[in-house]
Amino acid sequence: MRAARQVTPQAILFDDDGETPNNPSLPLLVYRGAVEVVGATDPAALFENAFGAQSWGHGWRNGIYDFLHFHTRTHEVLGIARGRARVQFGGTRGLELDVEAGDVVVLPAGTGHRRVSASADLLVVGAYPDNCGFDQKRPGQIDHASAVAAVAAVPLPRADPLYGHDGPLRETWMR
Repeated sequence: MRAARQVTPQAILFDDDGETPNNPSLPLLVYRGAVEVVGATDPAALFENAFGAQSWGHGWRNGIYDFLHFHTRTHEVLGIARGRARVQFGGTRGLELDVEAGDVVVLPAGTGHRRVSASADLLVVGAYPDNCGFDQKRPGQIDHASAVAAVAAVPLPRADPLYGHDGPLRETWMR
């Protein structure tokens, strides 16, 4: 993808907090300024095309929910196409991070997340690896032990959502 810049992602590992399973072995990856969105007529399309080319599909355009949730059957990628947001990752005892247009965040299965605040123009593109299923849970909606077991069974994605088979996601997550 011409609009993608090669950046090294920040990796953050979250512990299970007893309510949100997070992921015991795969860190959240934050790619700062990975996609050049300035001047793009449809910045969301840049993310959709990049993610789709790497077999991350079932995409959507929207914002980020303001309630804590996680996925036990899939990983998720969020591309910030427009605006900015403060997002809490890792559950109620997690970490709040600011994300802005051009950033990409890859959440391993189980990682809790919710929007804390956002600019009025926030537009996010989300997608999921084609080799995973989909679900969305809130703490307390699923037996915690079952959530932990389901998260452990999610396969690795076939490719990094931006950089493909040789991207940093597979290298970082296969360690």
